[in-house]
Amino acid sequence: QVQLVESGGGLVQPGGSLRLSCVASGTSAMLSMGWYRQAPGKQRELVAYIDNRDMTNVVDSVKGRFTISRDGAKNTIYLQMDMMKPEDTAVYYCAADNIAGDYWWGQGTPVIVSS
Repeated sequence: QVQLVESGGGLVQPGGSLRLSCVASGTSAMLSMGWYRQAPGKQRELVAYIDNRDMTNVVDSVKGRFTISRDGAKNTIYLQMDMMKPEDTAVYYCAADNIAGDYWWGQGTPVIVSS
């Protein structure tokens, strides 16, 4: 059973930076993984994705500000968030899937962008 544990959320001022981490355990397979976020009163949305060949993609609303990366040796992905805006405030979730179509979620880490 794959387990995902996020960390790194918190309070940051507009224009500031945070780096989220997600450690995957319970598997040695190279998973496709992503970061989602859910703001209050809104649906959960995809923010950034890295597939099992380390190809990455980020959504337009964060392009140029957020970067997703992986440290395969540590089974960890990161979301570097720069030039943050109040609208980035949300609970950020790590997710992973394999080629069999299994899907896992982390517990989420809150991010608040406010002065």
